[in-house]
Amino acid sequence: MSEPTANEMKTFNQSVIDEFRANGGETSGPFAGAPLLLLTSTGAKSGEPRVSPVVHTRDGDRYIIIASKGGADTNPNWYHNLVANPRATIEVGTDTIEVEATVAAGDERTRLFDAQAALMPNFTEYAQKTTRQIPVFILTPV
Repeated sequence: MSEPTANEMKTFNQSVIDEFRANGGETSGPFAGAPLLLLTSTGAKSGEPRVSPVVHTRDGDRYIIIASKGGADTNPNWYHNLVANPRATIEVGTDTIEVEATVAAGDERTRLFDAQAALMPNFTEYAQKTTRQIPVFILTPV
């Protein structure tokens, strides 16, 4: 099976975003029942708001997201956006929360990645598909 094109991914993501917002954070299809949030980051090059559906876990009051891009050898666009502009907003259910994003490192990165992979084993598969260390972001409400 071939990788989806950028346009196909944009169309798919927009349908997830629309369904999420129409149903108070609930979605069907591949994300049905998954802990999904909508991340609105500022484009690293464009400066425009960019919305991405991302699965997450919690670590206390912090939200944890993983820049896996399905195990691709490159980071997702939102990774570059958060590195360039760490202030972002997330939508969780019907709540909108302003957050500050930081990249986890060392033992904390390992702990957070392993915790999410224990709940969602596909993250272990993604790590095995690529030679890059998949970044883990901590989103701290501000």
